[in-house]
Amino acid sequence: MNILHKIFGDPNEKYIKNLEPLVKKIDSFEPEFQKFSAEQLKEKTKELKRKLTEGKTLDDILPEAFALVREAAKRTLNQRHFSVQLIGGIVLHQGKIAEMRTGEGKTLSATLPAYLNALEGKGVHVVTVNDYLAKRDMVWMGQIYDALGLTVGCITNASGYMYDPSRANSQEDTDRDIKGGFKVLEDYLRSAEKKEVYAADITYGTNHEFGFDYLRDNMAYDMGQQVQRGFNFVIVDEVDSILIDEARVPLIISGQAEEATDKYYQFVKIVDPLIREEDYILDEKMKTVNFTENGQNKVVKSLGHDPWLQNDIPATHQLESALRAKTLFLKDRDYVVKSAPSGGGEIIIIDEFTGRMLQGRRWSSGLHQAVEAKEGVKIQPESLTLATITFQNFFRLYKKISGMTGTAQTSAEEFDKVYKLDVMVIPTHMPMVRKDLQDKIYKTEEAKFNAVIKEIKELHQNGQPVLVGTRSVERNEYLGKLLEINGIPHQILNAKNHQKEGEIVAQAGKWGAVTIATNMAGRGVDIILGGNPSNKEESEKVRQLGGLCVIGTERHDARRIDNQLRGRAGRQGDPGASQFFVSLEDDLMRIFGGDRIKSLMTALNVPEDEPIQAGMISGAIESAQGKIEGFNFDARHHILEYDDVMNKHREIIYKKRRAFLENPKSEILNYQNSQDTDFQNKLLQREKEMGEESFNQLCKLVGLRVLDTLWQDHLSNMDHLKDSVRLRAYGGHDPLVEYKNEGRRLFTQLLEEIDQTIANNILKAELTPHTHNHTPAKPMLNNGENEIGRNDLCPCGSGKKYKKCHGK
Repeated sequence: MNILHKIFGDPNEKYIKNLEPLVKKIDSFEPEFQKFSAEQLKEKTKELKRKLTEGKTLDDILPEAFALVREAAKRTLNQRHFSVQLIGGIVLHQGKIAEMRTGEGKTLSATLPAYLNALEGKGVHVVTVNDYLAKRDMVWMGQIYDALGLTVGCITNASGYMYDPSRANSQEDTDRDIKGGFKVLEDYLRSAEKKEVYAADITYGTNHEFGFDYLRDNMAYDMGQQVQRGFNFVIVDEVDSILIDEARVPLIISGQAEEATDKYYQFVKIVDPLIREEDYILDEKMKTVNFTENGQNKVVKSLGHDPWLQNDIPATHQLESALRAKTLFLKDRDYVVKSAPSGGGEIIIIDEFTGRMLQGRRWSSGLHQAVEAKEGVKIQPESLTLATITFQNFFRLYKKISGMTGTAQTSAEEFDKVYKLDVMVIPTHMPMVRKDLQDKIYKTEEAKFNAVIKEIKELHQNGQPVLVGTRSVERNEYLGKLLEINGIPHQILNAKNHQKEGEIVAQAGKWGAVTIATNMAGRGVDIILGGNPSNKEESEKVRQLGGLCVIGTERHDARRIDNQLRGRAGRQGDPGASQFFVSLEDDLMRIFGGDRIKSLMTALNVPEDEPIQAGMISGAIESAQGKIEGFNFDARHHILEYDDVMNKHREIIYKKRRAFLENPKSEILNYQNSQDTDFQNKLLQREKEMGEESFNQLCKLVGLRVLDTLWQDHLSNMDHLKDSVRLRAYGGHDPLVEYKNEGRRLFTQLLEEIDQTIANNILKAELTPHTHNHTPAKPMLNNGENEIGRNDLCPCGSGKKYKKCHGK
């Protein structure tokens, strides 16, 4: 590749160079726009919208639009877009990924393409990694859009909000300009219905909220309940985190299935004394665990019967979940036990990439119940999948995707293969002078932490600010206790207190500050030397000491996440340093060849407290990270290949569902085109008896309930199919090909069953007012005949088949 670059030149540099004339054109509008009044800025927005309706393209009006945003930012935020930020904005508008270093102003750059694309009136979504950043960016950047006459809102887990400057006073406006980068000023937020927020020109929110709202819209029973208005253009902040790190876990909306079995408590007790290698084989690289024959014999002895011999699938499945909970899922690393509002405790999953608690998220396939049993908390009922989609297929719904991050280049291949996105590296505004020191490698974990404490102590005594990154909550708290013992004042930031993360991280650059943080520290908030808001004297004081020092206590599985931690120091030409402390007992080294290096260190008689800094070991670490990135890419690709099959099914069902919402009577008649004339006549007679409006309502309810019930069954069947086809690999068959073939057969059966069930129910069902607890009357289905077929919908209105409800 380097030889090709020498011959043909670096394609990234060529691309950036080709954008320079466009940047100059944007600059040329600045003198004219500086003379505009506040009202003229808004009038210019209307003029640009008119140009689009007259046939101009977005590219045609880009220079004026970008220059207008820059002028609005100068007046409201007192910030002027640098040339490199204009380049970043152009890259985003062109549907590419802009790799911009930490502190280069990604949030401000995103306002340029967001405004330009919002002029079409089709909506722009800006995706952030958490609710805090969605609200912060909406309030902070909202003043730019408001000055240009556009509306802006944000979607959070709790509510929807619209930007409303009329609710705040002038003092708050001043505070926002100073503290807006890390503090959310709630007075600018007006609570609003989600539909209003999605109708705004620009909508901020998290990937989870946008995805779940899409699934919920496709479960609605009325067009008025749907909140989204289509998928036009999306800008994904921290694009590597959202499109890669989180892409291994699909979005699932689930309902309550049957009550959870207490057998989980019994099975957890049975697997607890089992011994590794003797009773089960654990593969930490692949994150799998399996019983040995000896382990199965011990289980059979404890149970008094053989679930494997009896083909008791639920029992064997629950035993495997109990073993996974024991061996692969650790407290304070993968989850925390938190007090539940109803009393007792509940298991909250920790995101392995950000360190945040994922409220409301549960592991599937009985794993969450097994972890609950392991920790002795109340077991919640198992769930039934109602709707699901992967992030990959959700983001493919958008006509144009773009993204920004500080670390995308190492994953450029995956972005290209999965999303057809090119990565462009944007030059920095100021040269980067941070010193990235070579890793210090220790023989034992204890020696490593002693060295970390010693290093922090020395830096703290000099007054140099230190940010320490840890991989888990457990390590975070352990390091905090060590610092406490050594009398070093510090701030802890982990999944247990993330509400104040913005304020804590923002002050990590103060003189003498020591901040310990999980991976969440690397996201969204600038660390300004001397503290935030900026103070010239304090800033210079810290600069003289060498700026912020970042210490990593362990290498992460992905190089990108290590680079994100390093990137907290050295923003916009600031001095800074970064160094990782590694032990041969760390998971990464232990699983991928640490024993070989450890035996070498023992042979060379290297003392435990003496580090080695060798290129060979650093190379081994890089190699291990490369292997894990490969495993993770395969895992994501595997999920996507299977979801691509489901995606075709999902598109057809959701299209049918939408047709029932828009014109149910027409859809029923179209369904029955192949039916005999007698059936058509009965339908028309039914309509005459009920009246057009009631018949339309009946058609809609019957169609939607049949679709939803059978679709849920299909999701469950496809889930079981995915598990069963894996075994066919032993017979020399490709599991994916088998899944596609079987899936096609099941889906054909589903479509036939939908037609048949609707035909059976449409002539029997009746609309009756259904009141319950003084709630407004709403129609429900009631079967008008005495004989109810087992596959008919239950007349109770549950939406379930009769055989699965009152016909049991």
